[in-house]
Amino acid sequence: MSIESILTSAALQAVQNLYNTALTAQQIQLQSTKPEFEGDLTIVVFPLLKISKKTPEETAKDLGAAIQAATAEVSTFNVVKGFLNLSISEEYWIKSFSELNNSLPLQNDHAKKLMVEYSSPNTNKPLHLGHVRNNFLGYAVANILEAAGNKVIKTQIINDRGIHICKSMYAWMTWGNGETPASTQEKGDHFVGRYYVLFEQNYKKEQQALIAQGVSEKDAKTKAPLFQEASNLLRQWEAGDQQTVALWKTMNSWVYEGFEETYKKFGVDFDKIYFESQTYLLGKKIIEEGLAKGVFYQREDSSVWIDLTAEGLDEKLLLRSDGTAVYITQDIGTAVDRYKDFQVDGIIYTVANEQDYHFKVLFLVLQKMGYSFWEGLFHLSYGMVELPTGRMKTREGTVVDADDLIEEMIATAGQATEEKGKLSELNSTEKSEVVRKIAIGALKYFMLKVDPKKSMLFNPEESIDFNGNTGPFIQYIYVRTRSLLRKTAGEDLHYTISEISAKEKELIKKTGDFHNVVLEAAKLYSPAIIANYCYELAREYSAFWADHQILKSEDQNVRNFRIALSKTVGDTLAQGMKILGIEMVERM
Repeated sequence: MSIESILTSAALQAVQNLYNTALTAQQIQLQSTKPEFEGDLTIVVFPLLKISKKTPEETAKDLGAAIQAATAEVSTFNVVKGFLNLSISEEYWIKSFSELNNSLPLQNDHAKKLMVEYSSPNTNKPLHLGHVRNNFLGYAVANILEAAGNKVIKTQIINDRGIHICKSMYAWMTWGNGETPASTQEKGDHFVGRYYVLFEQNYKKEQQALIAQGVSEKDAKTKAPLFQEASNLLRQWEAGDQQTVALWKTMNSWVYEGFEETYKKFGVDFDKIYFESQTYLLGKKIIEEGLAKGVFYQREDSSVWIDLTAEGLDEKLLLRSDGTAVYITQDIGTAVDRYKDFQVDGIIYTVANEQDYHFKVLFLVLQKMGYSFWEGLFHLSYGMVELPTGRMKTREGTVVDADDLIEEMIATAGQATEEKGKLSELNSTEKSEVVRKIAIGALKYFMLKVDPKKSMLFNPEESIDFNGNTGPFIQYIYVRTRSLLRKTAGEDLHYTISEISAKEKELIKKTGDFHNVVLEAAKLYSPAIIANYCYELAREYSAFWADHQILKSEDQNVRNFRIALSKTVGDTLAQGMKILGIEMVERM
């Protein structure tokens, strides 16, 4: 039984005995004692004053005395106004450490089958900075939910059709001269993205020319010849024109090869991939059904809409006047498809906060169409990522390319480790692998330590710091624990102790919190909770390392206990960082 359960049970019995009142566990407010006060756990007594009919201090003293008398685990207590601070005995902490089991996944009697969507790129350009946070966040949330005992399916929807795809296709048809990624020695997604940029550059020129002739800016966008050609290509694709579909398949295959290479660098994967080209048709069918039921309505130009003004939103386009689909069309079809495939209890959509309105509409549409699974849908809305101006090069002039970012991170990590001489004992192959793990770990950790809802500024140099709240710092502390284990491999590390230092107690408490931290992170879909827990544990161990002899301790029992404690800290850090998708380094 956890110390929290022991104290809650004792408090309930004390209230019953002192005030002849039965309470529930939820009515006992138990929290960690604030650092500035003596104690381990604190009971807030203000809610009990109506029962006790006494002052906060008197109530706390009565309750503290009763709990201490009935509970061997409580050694002392003190009262600060309406707060009862309880100090837990060293015997309890030593015993709890000997019984500690931080293995995952957790046993979960209320486990769910959940799907987590992330990445979801378009096949007209490479993955960019926004996808970096998206992938790391979605993958980590999937790992957290799985660690909490749920069945998790990791998925993405690839937006492989639409006007943006046709722009790249038409640009290649017009200016490509038959070149391929192989002939130009380019990564496939970069190759196709280059043609998308080329289309947009020429398309913009055509718009400007039309505006100069007196055409409105709105009309210039649709009357520009290049847009007309791309729209015609989209209609041909939806009509199944063989030549158009063949080119679409070829260019998308180039992009998929590029995506797969980047995902491998990211260290993320997927259990199931959906394609917009396959789900939009189901979406169109559902919209037709909704039109017949009167859930949607059709305007004079034949476009289909839903009116959500009664729900405080707006009117939303579901099908264009020419019958072609929009983003929400495929999202409707994809949601229904996923539920049919897996019968999930919930779907978590990892998508930036700029799409908040889109998901409100999507969930309402599914609700109005009578799909009961809509209640399990959740939009994990996250803030945007920015970089210091001029810090990173870009391929398109406006968007930071994910591959460029990774290359820059590896270069920065290599320079930082070289300057500090941390890898001097490794050969070139080992150095390269360690630098890669440090670089990707730094990038992931920096992205994930910030609450998902918040926007963030990513500084590559700051993320590599070996002394701050960073991935490399945690990796370095882990290396220290592994170094101890290598030096004592094969030894009999049995120990018997009856006393521990304050820092040792803090490490025992901290490692004992791991499962609760995982559950809290799963509840809030927040990898930041895991990340900052790992940092706090690493920082606590660093302070312990500085103040305590370990291998040179004169008492063999103390020495062996500290080695065991170090191992537990290292193992816990490794599990926490693995949940975040971060590889640890064995030597540094």
